[in-house]
Amino acid sequence: MPKVDFAIGIGGEAGQGIATPGDILARIFARRGLSLQSYNAYQSIIRGGHTFLTIRTSDGPVRSMGDKLDVLIALNQDTMDRHLKLMKSGSVVLFDAEKVKPGTPEAGVQLCPMPVKTLQGASTSKLNMNTMGIAATLQLVGIEFAALENVLSHHFKRKGDAVVAENVNVAKAAYDHASTNFKAFSFKLPDTGKKLAFNTGNNLLAMGGAVAGCKFYVAYPMSPSTGILMWMAKHARQLGILVRQVEDEISVINMVVGGAHSGCRSMCATSGGGFALMTEALGAAAMMEVPVVCINVMRAGPATGVPTKTEQGDLWQAFGSGQGDYPRIIVAPTNTVDAHNIIPEVFNLTDKYQCPAIVLSDLLISENVASFDPAELNTSPKIDRGAILPYEGNPASPASGANDNAYLRYKITPDGISPRALPGTPGHLHVVSTDEHDEDGVLISDEYTNPHKRRAMHEKRMRKMDLILKQIEAPKLVGPANSQVTLVGWGSTEGVILETIEKLAAEEGIVASQLHIKWIVPFHTKEVMDILSKSKHVIIVENNYSGQFARFLKSETGFSAKGHIRKYDGEPFMPHHIVNSVKEQLAGKTNHSVPVHEVMV
Repeated sequence: MPKVDFAIGIGGEAGQGIATPGDILARIFARRGLSLQSYNAYQSIIRGGHTFLTIRTSDGPVRSMGDKLDVLIALNQDTMDRHLKLMKSGSVVLFDAEKVKPGTPEAGVQLCPMPVKTLQGASTSKLNMNTMGIAATLQLVGIEFAALENVLSHHFKRKGDAVVAENVNVAKAAYDHASTNFKAFSFKLPDTGKKLAFNTGNNLLAMGGAVAGCKFYVAYPMSPSTGILMWMAKHARQLGILVRQVEDEISVINMVVGGAHSGCRSMCATSGGGFALMTEALGAAAMMEVPVVCINVMRAGPATGVPTKTEQGDLWQAFGSGQGDYPRIIVAPTNTVDAHNIIPEVFNLTDKYQCPAIVLSDLLISENVASFDPAELNTSPKIDRGAILPYEGNPASPASGANDNAYLRYKITPDGISPRALPGTPGHLHVVSTDEHDEDGVLISDEYTNPHKRRAMHEKRMRKMDLILKQIEAPKLVGPANSQVTLVGWGSTEGVILETIEKLAAEEGIVASQLHIKWIVPFHTKEVMDILSKSKHVIIVENNYSGQFARFLKSETGFSAKGHIRKYDGEPFMPHHIVNSVKEQLAGKTNHSVPVHEVMV
């Protein structure tokens, strides 16, 4: 069992430097081998508005943002007014004594006014309360000042020695002030002796592309996917990746299809609005049997929606990405490490089966900062390019398929996989078109349509889906098969559901299990039904209004869950949202729970 579970909330307005203290604390915690997750709830304006960052750490697994705050650092009055009412006995509230008035907290909450003007000395920085809040927090949990000094030096070294010294001096004054004037917590944050890494999901998606051999990345900036473009652009020259920012998402996907057709592993990322513009070209890639990888980092919709908030609302958009039936892969990574490791696997599948793949991330995974053991990342994945015909030096060699008349790019095969020669391979000429075609690529519908050839070619493409299904891992039940309730989720809800199961057992005496879905298309119908048909009470948990996965599950299996928990307010689930919903549903009060965040963030 973990000894410590500690959460800090830092609130202010955009422009007050909320991210910096979060990064500093994350580095300190990770260096001590503590697990962490950091979630930033922010608005879409550059200045003003309300921004609230939560960072949670523990010597055990941290699977979600949790249910509580132990420390609130209020950088402005608005934060105090919004969040003080949620602070519980034993917690601490830090604030600038001159600028913020606390109000009346719950009994047992320690108010810690900071005399910022006095403590800052000669410093004139407007962000001194940020540094002081970090320093005071670390003193209250028993972390030595040297750890903070080291990280401050690392963080500000690019700004010069004077800035480093200024921040260190301000931090030391606040650290000493907290030691003298505030009551420390009864516990200390331990040092496990094993350093961890930490990063965002977007960066790990980009890194996954790099280790997979992606050499062409194209994007148009659209939050919350922009971090992938920023990482790729920053490391492009070092890694030999061609990165292009172009005028719109239509150009993005067409360039990616072109790059992939040439044999270059190519990838793009966007959010729902941009993905909407890409769908015709994804269908074109399927018709031409070109392997492309497209990441959709979901945010709240429709239209521009809530650009800086999370949601699992684009599942059916992925199902309908392009007209007609065509083979595609849809996968939803479950956490930041999974986001990294899934990309090489997806590239291998798209190359081998010559079809497009859609990776459904969301803001929660992509902008969440999480710690991990570097050994968890597969940095040397196996690369499988599938059946790409090599040129073996003899254009007339039967082994090379060099005879133009003999090479059939879309040859109808028992497994649906046709021999693939890259453009420019001597002796391997072929036609590529978005129209339906014969085995040699020649259109079948210029003068008349050949129904038999259309059917045969269509069935050839779709046969690949059965093979893909055998290549991907089927979901497994976590927990006892005879549990009182089975919680079903997909994508980013994995962690919070796992934590919910622990809380249900420890606090409510309710035994729950989890079935979590990552690979969505193709779908493991048999394996899923083997589990759900034996489950006593199934509740599906998802971040959207209409129960998009629940509807998909029913369409694929005929199975209707007894209960549903849906959240669509722009914020992720917290454990108590699911715990309370499970309790009311097992008590028969409802079969459809819609929890909402208790505070406007």
